[in-house]
Amino acid sequence: MPEWYDGQGHWPATIPAVRSILEAGLDLPEGVTLLIGENGSGKSTIVEAVAMAFGLSPEGGSRHAMHSTRESESELWRWIRLERSAGASRWGFFLRAETMHGFYTYLEENPGRDDPRFHELSHGESFLEILRTRFDSPGLYCLDEPEAALSFSAQIALVGTLHELAQGGAQIVCATHSPLLAALPGAHILEVGDWGLRESTYDELAIVTHWKSYLAEPMRYLRHVL
Repeated sequence: MPEWYDGQGHWPATIPAVRSILEAGLDLPEGVTLLIGENGSGKSTIVEAVAMAFGLSPEGGSRHAMHSTRESESELWRWIRLERSAGASRWGFFLRAETMHGFYTYLEENPGRDDPRFHELSHGESFLEILRTRFDSPGLYCLDEPEAALSFSAQIALVGTLHELAQGGAQIVCATHSPLLAALPGAHILEVGDWGLRESTYDELAIVTHWKSYLAEPMRYLRHVL
C-alpha cells in the first residue's frame, strides 16, 4: 500500500476494485485468473498494473519491448509488489488489444525473429499469430480483452492456448467481457464491480446471465434502444 494512501481521493484508488487490492492485496493462484466486469470497473487497470510491475511494456509485448507512443497508464504498478515463487520463469507477455497496432510497428522497426508483417494481416490473424509465436512457454501472461479481434472459432482456439499454458505451469491474468473465455475449465473467476472484487462461478456471472437471455429473446433488450 502506498504511504500516502488514506482510503480516498486518489485515482485509481477511487475505483473499488483497485482500492480493495491496495487494502487487502490480491492472490493470484496458479493457472488462469479472469477479471470480468463492466467498462470502467477497473479490470484493465489491474491487468496493466500487474504487467508493468512484472516489467512488461504498458503498450504490450515482452520484457524486452519498451516502446511507448503516449503514456496513459496509471500509477498503480508503482504501488504494488509482486511476490514470485522461487525458480519462477521471468518470461512474460502483455497482449493489450487497444495498443497492438503500435506494438506491430515496433516489431517492424526492431526485427528480432522471423515474424510476418503484422500490419499486413487482418486484426484477428495478427492476434492468432502472436498467440502462436509468443504464447509457448511458462511465464506470466497478461491479456486485456483479447477477444476484441477474435471470432467465435478463434476465441475457442484462445481457450485451448490458455489451457495448455496453464497445464505447462504458466500463470495467466486476463481481463475480458467474453462469456466464452469465462467458461475456461479450472479458471479462477473474479467479478469486478462497485463491490470491488468477488469470486464467482461461470453460472453466477451477470454477463453470462445477460447473454443467455439476449440470445433467447433479443427484443427483450433491444426494445429499450430501438
